[in-house]
Formats: sequence, C-alpha cells, structure tokens
Amino acid sequence: MTTTTHEYEQLYRDVREAIASLPLYFRTETHISGIVATDLHTLNTVLGATIEEQVVGTLNQMRNTWDPNDMYVLYSFVRQAQTFPDVLLRRSSDGDVLLGIELKGWYLLAKEREPSLRFQVTEAACSDQDLIVVVPWALNNVISGSPVVFDPFVEFAKAAARHRNHHWQHVRKTNLDAGIRIPEDISPYPRKSEQILDRPVADGGGNFGRLARTGLMDAYIQKLHDVLLCGIKTTYWQDFLRTFQEGATDAKARAALLRLQQRVERIPGSGASTRVEAIAAIVAELGRLLEVDA
Repeated sequence: MTTTTHEYEQLYRDVREAIASLPLYFRTETHISGIVATDLHTLNTVLGATIEEQVVGTLNQMRNTWDPNDMYVLYSFVRQAQTFPDVLLRRSSDGDVLLGIELKGWYLLAKEREPSLRFQVTEAACSDQDLIVVVPWALNNVISGSPVVFDPFVEFAKAAARHRNHHWQHVRKTNLDAGIRIPEDISPYPRKSEQILDRPVADGGGNFGRLARTGLMDAYIQKLHDVLLCGIKTTYWQDFLRTFQEGATDAKARAALLRLQQRVERIPGSGASTRVEAIAAIVAELGRLLEVDA
C-alpha cells in the first residue's frame, strides 16, 4: 500500500528541509585512525554503507524538523536492501509508504573527483515525491577522526531518471546506438524480483546512469570542491592525494607535499592562526604517513 496524495505536500517539503539540515545534526560514534595516506581513497568502500545507515538514523532523530506537529508518529525512515529506493518513510504496522529516498554517500577524497554512483532506475518506478540524495562526507581531521557530512545533493528521482535518459540519447556525443531499453508495467516501490532498470543498447564504457557525467550535478560538484577541510580546499587535498594513488616517486611525493605546505603558508593570517597551526600539523603527519621527509 502506498500513499501519494497532495495532502502530504507539507511533509515532503519538511523532509527536504531536514535533509538540507543534515550537516547540523549528523552524529556518529565512528572514529578512524592509522589509515595510510595511500589508502584514504578506499574509505568510501569501507565506510559508505555505515555512513548511509547513520544518515537514516539522523533523519529519524530529526523528527521535530519533518514532523513538528506529530502527525506521522507511526512512520519512520527505514533502509531496505537490494531494491529501489534505499530508504522508505514507512509505517511498520501495514507498510504504508509516504516517501522514498535513493541515498548515496560520497567520500570527498575518493580517487574520482565526482560521485561515482550509478542511477539506472526507470522513471516509472519513481513516485512523484521520491528523492535521490547524495551525502558528501570526509573525516574531520582529513586523515583521521570521525566522519562529518556536508550539504547534500537533492533531486527528485523521477526528474533525475528523465534527465539521465535525455542526456544519453540526445546530448552526449557518440557514434554508437543511443537507444535505451525501458521495462514495461512498472510502478513505484517495486518488489525485489522486478526488473526496474533502464538498459542502454550500447554502453562499452559502463557509463549509463552516472549522474555526475550528465551535467545534472556540475554546479553542486564545483561547490563541494571549494569546501574547506581543516582550512584547505577539498580540491587541493584531492590533487595532493592523487599523486600517491598513482604510484608517485619519492621526488614527486616531496614536490606534492611542498605544494600543499605552500598553500597553507599563503592562507591569510597564517602567522598566528591556530587553525593554520592545525593544518601544518596535519601536513606534517601526512609526511610521516607517506614516509616523506617534510
């Protein structure tokens, strides 16, 4: 049983407001230390599901934000495995669903500079109010500490599916068949056994469904590259760590570490700033982890 009537429009707006407020409320007991710098990019594989689970828990703890008048006390956000969407706002007594969220974590220092998620669900499987949400995160001390989350990307799932197919068929440049096989007789909140994915006729690179490559997330991704992690832009950390992920020589490692140090020194007020002192300490720790004489 599902519910999609207009009477829930205020709830849908409040849920989106709660999602936008996640960075203020997100809490976790997870703590990471002792990760070798060359392995930092693997954290999304190791912690991605944990972060997503904790985001769901945080949304339930934010009930006052999305249900300020206690109209939906019998409903809660729950994860479901191996089917779309990842998260449901559902009543446990009878399974009534008010909203679905396809939820993905994005580790900001992963090897790729963009979210690697693939969204292939056909448009008909999405209710009008269903969302796709990407939650970016990093460790609070860059190379150690607890995960912190940043402003999420939020889009209606139906609109994202429509944009994805339009880009695949009409925008990207290709000499291959741009056709898409779309499943029939699909409705929202499908069973696990149903085939609900749109499938491209030709996709040699396996890129169909990568929303970050359709233009839909361009402005958002650029904004996240400017996020400060311990006072240094994310894009600088990405540049620095990529050097080692690609098997740098000692000389390249020293040069990359020197560039990062120089960026720290150019931060205004660096002489007396405790923040910059903290950054310098992190840079020194990176040098130790990388076995580079900083």
